[in-house]
Amino acid sequence: MTDPLPAQLAAIREEFLSLEVRDRLQLLLEFANELPELPGRYAEHPDLLERVEECQSPVFIFVEVDDNRIVHLFATAPREAPTTRGFASILVQGLAGLSAEQVLAVPDDYPDTIGLTQAVSPLRIRGMTALLGRTKRQVREKIDA
Repeated sequence: MTDPLPAQLAAIREEFLSLEVRDRLQLLLEFANELPELPGRYAEHPDLLERVEECQSPVFIFVEVDDNRIVHLFATAPREAPTTRGFASILVQGLAGLSAEQVLAVPDDYPDTIGLTQAVSPLRIRGMTALLGRTKRQVREKIDA
């Protein structure tokens, strides 16, 4: 049976699951450090980004869907919030270059499957689930427009 997840999300999940629980937090911190800076068009216009209210720390996202229906997710979160930044970075990297259809097909419970439920609080996992949910909602809005 093939994994329904896009390859990069499956690889991220496998990377987390290959580690002991205590080491998963370190990997999450590495992802936090890899969150790309916003491009100027968003850094200069933060009003274009949507706040993900469910996250404990302020995180903002914006989704673009290009003419080829390829999704580009942009996110920002403060460096003082490494868990939130890590979650955002996982999604930014994991969804990069996927089609709108592939993003919409990502299981809503993906955050529960990467092995962090034992390492971080359920509230933080709900924040990542909300990040994914809002991303998918923005994708739907863009392709329906």
